[in-house]
Amino acid sequence: MARAFLVVMDSVGLGGAADADQFFNGEVPDTGANTLAHIAHSCAKNEANEGRTGPLHLPNLARLGLSQAIQKVDATAQINSDIAAEGLFGVAEEISPGKDTPSGHWELAGVPVPWNWHYFPNEEISFDQDLLDFAAQSCQAGGTLCNRHGSGTKVIDDFAEEHIEKGWPIIYTSADSVLQIAAHEEHFGLQRLIDLCKALAPRLHEMKVGRVIARPFIGSVETGFTRTSNRKDFAIALPSPTLCDWAQDAGRHVYGIGKIGDIFSMQGINEVRKGTDAQLMEHLIDITKEAKDGSFTFANFVEFDTNYGHRRDIAGYATHLEWFDTQIPRIIEHLQADDLLIFTADHGNDPSWIGSDHTREMVPVVAYGVGKKDIGKVAFTDVAASIAKHLNIKSYGPGKSFL
Repeated sequence: MARAFLVVMDSVGLGGAADADQFFNGEVPDTGANTLAHIAHSCAKNEANEGRTGPLHLPNLARLGLSQAIQKVDATAQINSDIAAEGLFGVAEEISPGKDTPSGHWELAGVPVPWNWHYFPNEEISFDQDLLDFAAQSCQAGGTLCNRHGSGTKVIDDFAEEHIEKGWPIIYTSADSVLQIAAHEEHFGLQRLIDLCKALAPRLHEMKVGRVIARPFIGSVETGFTRTSNRKDFAIALPSPTLCDWAQDAGRHVYGIGKIGDIFSMQGINEVRKGTDAQLMEHLIDITKEAKDGSFTFANFVEFDTNYGHRRDIAGYATHLEWFDTQIPRIIEHLQADDLLIFTADHGNDPSWIGSDHTREMVPVVAYGVGKKDIGKVAFTDVAASIAKHLNIKSYGPGKSFL
């Protein structure tokens, strides 16, 4: 039986969202944001040469049709445009009222978000006092620290010393619908942090906050502090079954790579493999060798977003794109004749844009395994419907197959 692999390059958008004017970074609308095009333009002007040089070089994605996909949105964006497309290519547009990770992934899996997310205000204190009191009581602490919007690494730098001294959790949020809690694995305790997030999650989910995230770290004032890989997300329940459930209910094995298990709260997923993007790539390649017939693999590569998009690092983003592109032949090498491999994204995060939030954009859809095909503009949910068709399982979502 045919297998399917859906690979999300987290935040690799290509602009052109019709409703970008309704989404903001601060007071600036996302109109005109274009992650890929602006990176390509900066590289072409030799403005992104830290750790790399010259024009953005993505020959393997271009061979699948990335150049043609991006030119549907920005005809001036040249990414290996001399390479002829051999794969399926197009662009996808989101309808969910959010530009966040859960909204994008859920909709790619066939389920648009049917509600408006709750976002915390960017004020001196972002959270109600009763919520902060509940958090402190839940972990038997005398109070909480930070309690406002902030960068995950910066809030640790700013509050870790006081956190260790007082034993109070560091609570913060971002422009996403999320509450995050940072705590030292040794001084506060990893399990205590996870238990705290678990206790808070039902209350936050009732408010339609998408995720409560445990952000453990280690280190000292002398050596510096580093976040560990023991992050744990408590995501709000999905409103209806997704592609993962459709596949699992049909008796198929579902592999999750990266954040997928957290994004879907393990619903419809048989096994998950985590790590850095470099480690995730090895996991993905291993799964292409050993995945069961008829299986579905859903992968998320998050470092485009977390390490470079939010930090507005154009050169770093370009370097990561070029590294990722070099790995594509290794993925394809072990695919079977009837396998389908799709690369797409969940939203944008233009590193040239103002602020540090995601940007509302359309995303590329390029695929290997079905020959050359221009699919034009499709819906996010069409990705799920197409994979369901390829796997010969029933699709229950609103999408239509583009295969």
